[in-house]
Amino acid sequence: MRIAEKTVAEVVQEASAKMSDPNYSAVLVGGFVQEQPATCEYIKSNLDEMGGAEAVVNCIFHAALIAVCFQRGNNRSVRTMEFDDLDYVSDGDRKEKLEGQQPAILAYIEENVENDGMKRVLMLIALAMEWVS
Repeated sequence: MRIAEKTVAEVVQEASAKMSDPNYSAVLVGGFVQEQPATCEYIKSNLDEMGGAEAVVNCIFHAALIAVCFQRGNNRSVRTMEFDDLDYVSDGDRKEKLEGQQPAILAYIEENVENDGMKRVLMLIALAMEWVS
């Protein structure tokens, strides 16, 4: 099921408002690390492509926000993804596939992420979230 642009915009707006709380991003990132260990290992394995440790944390933050979008859009949480789920969606043009499946999520990534390596990682994660949802 496609996630509405309105849903993504609401999640982003809520996150922006909560960023004044220094614990918000730490809790969001920490929760995602606990819920999605394989996904976080995949993110960490792309450390050099994304530009270092700070970029890994930033990528996990974006992945966690994308998970919130899926949760809100589908009225259920994203199940824990395994490496097999990431592998399953890894073939082909990630951007093209995501544009066809979840254009609002692709727009979020394109508008909020500058690093091309991080974009590629987040597109794969979003495709896997779509697959397991």
